[in-house]
Amino acid sequence: MARRVSMPTADDLFRPTVDPATPEQPDEPRQRRVRAVAAQPEVEAEPAGPKKPSGRVRHDEKMTVYVTSDELLDIEHARLTLRREHGLAVDRGRLVREALALVLADLEGQGADSALVQRLLDDE
Repeated sequence: MARRVSMPTADDLFRPTVDPATPEQPDEPRQRRVRAVAAQPEVEAEPAGPKKPSGRVRHDEKMTVYVTSDELLDIEHARLTLRREHGLAVDRGRLVREALALVLADLEGQGADSALVQRLLDDE
């Protein structure tokens, strides 16, 4: 005698999750809930110093950047060098965010004399 297995339906697998402590109001729009991986202390006012990259937190925004195969190999090489020579295991996303933070801090501090402005002017 064949036994029929009960499988969950797509509605069961992809149902929205809600917090049982707060009942959901059907006429209110659903709010997006975000949870950071590591809690960071709240800062009342940002100091006037350079901004820090976001580091290891859950990121809510996404940006697609196209790079050449040589640029991707350079990023991988830098990642592996950081791991081998400095003991820093970072992923490509963190590496790019750190590099971006450095370039933007240089632009903010140096303005027209920043490496970014000079390189972009050289490309023209």
